[in-house]
Amino acid sequence: MGLAALAVLVLALAAPANGAVKPRVVLIAPFDATALGADGEWIGSAVAEALSLGLAQHPAFIQIDRARLRQLGEPEAWGEPVVLQAGRSLRADAALFGTITLSGTDLTIQPRLLEVRAGGGEVIMLEPLTLPQGELLARLPALVVAYARTMKVPLTDADVARIEKAVRLTRSLRAFELYARSQEAARRGGQEGNESAADLLSRAIEADPNFVVAQYALGTVHQALGNRWKAAAQFRVATQLDPSYPEPYKALGDLLLAAPRRLFDQAVEAYTKAIERRPFYADAHVGLGDALAAKGDIDGAIAAYQKALAFNAVNPRVHVSLGKIYYGEKGLYYEAVNAYKRAIDLDPRSVEARMGLGEVYEDKGLYKEAIEEYRRVIEAEPTHAEALYNLALVYEKVDPREAIVQWERYIALASQLPAAKDWVDVARQHLRKLKSQIKD
Repeated sequence: MGLAALAVLVLALAAPANGAVKPRVVLIAPFDATALGADGEWIGSAVAEALSLGLAQHPAFIQIDRARLRQLGEPEAWGEPVVLQAGRSLRADAALFGTITLSGTDLTIQPRLLEVRAGGGEVIMLEPLTLPQGELLARLPALVVAYARTMKVPLTDADVARIEKAVRLTRSLRAFELYARSQEAARRGGQEGNESAADLLSRAIEADPNFVVAQYALGTVHQALGNRWKAAAQFRVATQLDPSYPEPYKALGDLLLAAPRRLFDQAVEAYTKAIERRPFYADAHVGLGDALAAKGDIDGAIAAYQKALAFNAVNPRVHVSLGKIYYGEKGLYYEAVNAYKRAIDLDPRSVEARMGLGEVYEDKGLYKEAIEEYRRVIEAEPTHAEALYNLALVYEKVDPREAIVQWERYIALASQLPAAKDWVDVARQHLRKLKSQIKD
């Protein structure tokens, strides 16, 4: 397929079908629960989690990754000015936020919808929801439905049933609280945050062993901690508890695709199962494309990426994957650069996109540009060994003395990584050669 034809097809696929609701990019912020005190602030995160899980059941909503929200910082409270700034920065069409207060033993949730405009924003106040704390789990599905209808998204009975099932995560309010607190810890990131999240999720599962989303979330935390086997076990538990839940299948696909052994066929199977359960699951289509590309099925991979764009045209990951295809399989440097730049435009902190762009620049002899991209990766992730390695190689071509500095940095870092032993040996050879040349 020619590139012009590909572009036309992508645009056609990305356009909503006649009569369908155009997908909207939405930002979901934690509700401001500061009025509840330290012991009750988890409810603000819990409401946001419920909204995220519920809206994921409908193709009209493209959610901004919460990790990107964290990159903007953690304000004391997500009020209108902060939400508007975040929404404009992340180029959302709308933002969901609100406040939670306590009167006696009753909670009052005041939901707000911010329509993000070029010159500002318009806030729509939804009907407040007043309820005893013990009814929080039972009443949250209605809040998700209210938001969808306020955004003029038509819902069928089947849509409402899926939303209700997704939001009624557990019958245990204590398990729900521990889950919400775990997500706050996981968003902090780092070893400490993830270990705290793992502990909280384990306790949530003790409170309710059938809490499928908590089982899956524990797998994602184990994966973040580098415990691949524990992660896989948790994902499989989640699929056994609820075979209709797509996220664990997609997560298994990611693990299989990244496995040291070539488990590409198993990855394709896992991604396919996720897509069967949620046909508009864009990230699963991207994963399927990556697995097919790894198998050498380039046309199949491109078709999967096209479907991903049809469901989420602002997904930076699909543009990274297209950049890899253009660069690695087609030798199309210009198209690869544009794809990586589009990914960076959508997510300026995308390390993978900057690494890919740096490699393309390096291959074309644009060493200054390559150095800039690798340095930006290192600024975002100071322990990114591959970026340090590539940076040292590029400096060998333009500044041998600086290359020595970068090789020494790489060796100091990679020497602590058992899997990088062979690369450290290569780096030492480069370092000895450079020092010898400068000495002579």
